[in-house]
Amino acid sequence: MKALVLSGGAGTRLRPITHTSAKQLVPVANKPVLFYGLESIAAAGITEVGMIVGETAEEIQEAVGDGSQFGLKVTYIPQEKPLGLAHAVLIAREYLGDDDFVMYLGDNFIVGGIADLVEEFRTNRPDAQILLTQVPDPRAFGVAELDPSGQVVGLEEKPQQPKSDLALVGVYLFTPAIHDAVRSIEPSWRGELEITHAIQHLIDASAEVRSTVIKGYWKDTGNVTDMLEVNRTVLETMERRIDGEVDEASETIGRVVIEKGVRITNSRIVGPVVIAAGSEVSDSYVGPFTSVAENCRIADSELEFSIVLRDSSIRGVGRIEASLIGRHVEVTPAPVVPSAHRFVLGDHSKVQIRS
Repeated sequence: MKALVLSGGAGTRLRPITHTSAKQLVPVANKPVLFYGLESIAAAGITEVGMIVGETAEEIQEAVGDGSQFGLKVTYIPQEKPLGLAHAVLIAREYLGDDDFVMYLGDNFIVGGIADLVEEFRTNRPDAQILLTQVPDPRAFGVAELDPSGQVVGLEEKPQQPKSDLALVGVYLFTPAIHDAVRSIEPSWRGELEITHAIQHLIDASAEVRSTVIKGYWKDTGNVTDMLEVNRTVLETMERRIDGEVDEASETIGRVVIEKGVRITNSRIVGPVVIAAGSEVSDSYVGPFTSVAENCRIADSELEFSIVLRDSSIRGVGRIEASLIGRHVEVTPAPVVPSAHRFVLGDHSKVQIRS
């Protein structure tokens, strides 16, 4: 069994971060979200991975390499444009051959991994197996319709009037039957080959399509809100570890990870928090659900429920929260400007000013 990992896409919902970085490499708890997926694939006993890459191919290849750091063998498959998930399957046909495979969206995050799912698929071997989860607003997702027995009877891509609240999670398992399906469908109104249409083609051809409704945690990390939420979830699983320097005037509380090479002076760190090597925190407060990457500087500031990427500095700006701060960013106070009012008032005007 192989894996097909999708790591193309522009990441428009994470701009401006993704103007200069692949969305799959934005870190969660100081580790790229893509790496969590690759670790899950390896833990499921899969070693051969085809990785779909686009405009950010060079950055992805530099980060992942040949896959050996994960116990994987990675083959890169270029995709000129993000033309849909089914298009990714189409261009990976030669690599996949006649093997079963799991397709994993590189910006998705699933707590607990996929080992049990892969084992279930290997045991039963339906033509396709999809993961579903209940969501409050299914209009932003592919949506599944089940009959009373739980059988998948229909799939829709981002419907305006969803027939259920069950969204497709970004992990799919297929036999080679999917290859005929992706060749048989036409582009959607979005100009993309939709994987939901390919799976619907299987359903219409009386192929066996199974579904599993997951109860665990899943997020598509395509926007800042979800990225911060995933960061919170991962940080809650970390164990306290202090390897860096913390002076006597500082206080660390709870699940705090201070890596070697970090200096904390006259500050209060309340976990869960992770601060990466080379960073310095002085005269500051770093609060729960915050990750600070390598070589950052935080001085005379408060930071909570945020992600700070490497080589950035935050100095003298009071409180920051629920923020995603990119690489090589400088956050400083604005210059003090005297308060004043300017008017052009006509005759007989009346003006009230709150002092």
